[in-house]
Amino acid sequence: MHSLIFKTASRILLPVLLLFSLFILFRGHHEPGGGFVGGLIAAMAFAMDVMARGVKHTKKYFPKSPVMFLLPGLIIALGSGIAPVFAGLPVFSGLWDHTTLPGIGHMSNILMFDIGVYLVVMGVTTSIVLNLNQTN
Repeated sequence: MHSLIFKTASRILLPVLLLFSLFILFRGHHEPGGGFVGGLIAAMAFAMDVMARGVKHTKKYFPKSPVMFLLPGLIIALGSGIAPVFAGLPVFSGLWDHTTLPGIGHMSNILMFDIGVYLVVMGVTTSIVLNLNQTN
């Protein structure tokens, strides 16, 4: 797409949508939402950038490939699910820390699981979008 308006809007909306995806990620800690939806919103932001400015430009945001978020995301998600076993609880039980982070709330393995899911969904979906648009 060669629209100057769309390119300009994309330049402005990309950081806004990425911040919104993080808001949804952390909102899901206490409300509906979370890692999956936040990851999809982040991938949608990069898909919009691909449509506006092309694959080459969007690939500059990732040192290697968006798939590089897959392994850390899986490790974080699985680690947060297995962590309760070391506290004598069943797998995927909730563990909360008493420290409070401003704007986020209490740290928990549930939040860590959502962060892992966010990374996996964003990485895989963005990778698919970049590979589908390889001709640009």
